[in-house]
Amino acid sequence: MSAAASSAPVALFFFNRPEHARRTLEALVRNDAAIQTDVFIYCDGPRDERDKAEVGRVRTLAATVTGFRSVHIVCEETNLGLSQSIIRGVTEVVEQHGRVIVVEDDIVTARSFLTYMNDALERYADEPRVWHISGWNYPISSKDIAPFFFWQVMNCWGWATWADRWTHYRKEPARLLRDWSDERIRAFNLDGACDFFAQVRDTASGQIDTWDIFWYATIFENEGLCLNPTRSFARNIGLDGTGIHGEQRREQEIDLYRAYEGLPKLQVTPNAEAISRVRAHLRSQRSIGFRLSRRLDQLIHRLSRGR
Repeated sequence: MSAAASSAPVALFFFNRPEHARRTLEALVRNDAAIQTDVFIYCDGPRDERDKAEVGRVRTLAATVTGFRSVHIVCEETNLGLSQSIIRGVTEVVEQHGRVIVVEDDIVTARSFLTYMNDALERYADEPRVWHISGWNYPISSKDIAPFFFWQVMNCWGWATWADRWTHYRKEPARLLRDWSDERIRAFNLDGACDFFAQVRDTASGQIDTWDIFWYATIFENEGLCLNPTRSFARNIGLDGTGIHGEQRREQEIDLYRAYEGLPKLQVTPNAEAISRVRAHLRSQRSIGFRLSRRLDQLIHRLSRGR
């Protein structure tokens, strides 16, 4: 990607975390393609009085942003919530520009992130099987596999898509619960490696309000594929308890992709070895989580009995 005219716009989504937003912006503006990029910053409104000061700091930060080709700021007076904010913002940008790169306020990107995204958007624009470009990957071994691979799972920690794919997006938890068979749900869950479908159930019951699982479901139902790097171009810095749905976890220390030299030629088919490694990683994480949960239950039980 060399011509400025081919640079896709970036949709940035901010709320009430000025420090996270600052780090996200600092990394993005250091990208090699930043000066060729139009940026649209969507600032959600406060939920209540307690949010107003931090929301105000985020908006003050957004007003000072430079280093991109242009910056456009949209400030909501009321709180839309992350799900509605992203759906509305992505739809608006992609309908106007035909393609979009999406970054939330807790995603720190490698310097080559925008170049990779634009290369992929250009390469696969006319390939109907490819629906989504991911910038992040699970921490699997990259030994003896290609630096990029295709599969059906959508990762949203820095991502991109096109208008003709996004137009199919549907957020229909009740329909999925009604229509999907156990066999289809198991395939959606990578043969039981991770319970992605739980987010559909939790959205249907009102426990959460998420958007991304339904983009994955849309891609899955249409037999689309997602391009994924084997090593990540992005790191999530929001796993500190400050996010809307995020429990506190240690910040991910992922070795960001630093040696990007362009996209190799790839078969547009799922990469069985990469999928196998991700599936093994997810199963190991579920096993660790289960053991930790059992230990916590045992500790609570002992404490409740005065031991």
